[in-house]
Amino acid sequence: MAKAVFGGGCFWCLDAVFRRVKGVRDVVVGYAGGRRPNPTYEQVCTGVTGHAEVVMIDYDENEISFDELLDIFFEIHDPTQLNRQGNDVGTQYRSIILYLDDSQKEKALKKIEELKSKGINVVTEVKLLDKFYEAEEYHQNYFENNPQNPYCTYVVAPKVVKFLEKFGNKTK
Repeated sequence: MAKAVFGGGCFWCLDAVFRRVKGVRDVVVGYAGGRRPNPTYEQVCTGVTGHAEVVMIDYDENEISFDELLDIFFEIHDPTQLNRQGNDVGTQYRSIILYLDDSQKEKALKKIEELKSKGINVVTEVKLLDKFYEAEEYHQNYFENNPQNPYCTYVVAPKVVKFLEKFGNKTK
């Protein structure tokens, strides 16, 4: 088993998508990349902690590669928006890859350069994971537990549909 940590807007969106990926064993939403130890959702939402909303993905490298996870990550969010995704604005919604080793760092930077060579102005931050803080329980698997929530209907669901259309061969 391997781990990957990504942030690309509201963690509910990434969580809902990556839970559907073949080879992903678990997804935990949380906070990383900031300064304050043990931040709460309310603190992270202020933007003062420096943390981003992220997902920690446990996956089987025999079924899906880090490169394939990167492809999905860059497809389901807009890596050209600085400190925001759509109407979610603030540093907590920034595009970020928190690598766990040099191999992940190199692959992330290579993917970003590939996108930039295609004229895509990627602003995704690439940073060593220092500490991951698990989010409150009610945030875990939020989309599945709250499908009628308007945010889930209008923001999360379209990202799931986009994933299914683009990566249908990678679904569980």
